[in-house]
Amino acid sequence: QVQLVESGGGSVQAGGSLRLSCAASRSTFSLNGVGWYRQAPGNQRELVADISSGGSIWYSDSVKGRFTISRDSAKNTVYLQMTSLKPEDTAVYYCHARILGGTRYDYWGRGTQVTVSS
Repeated sequence: QVQLVESGGGSVQAGGSLRLSCAASRSTFSLNGVGWYRQAPGNQRELVADISSGGSIWYSDSVKGRFTISRDSAKNTVYLQMTSLKPEDTAVYYCHARILGGTRYDYWGRGTQVTVSS
């Protein structure tokens, strides 16, 4: 079992920055990957950034160049640094962890709201 707790959301004006944190209840290296998803009202949940246990990083085109995912292994925490925020970045942001093997396990945090005003 893995517990994920997000923090760092809030309200900012367009062009501003926020840093989200995802604290995991176990070492991030024991997880095959941790990703940040977001879901805006009326939209499907979408993956915006992901970091694998091996350090491979992926970004969606919509955030590439503006968001940075990183991890602090000592704190079992994955971060999402968001800069040059746009109103369309407004969403609930969720942390997700996956464990792959004979059976796949998926874990979700409860989410943190990010609101960007124009």
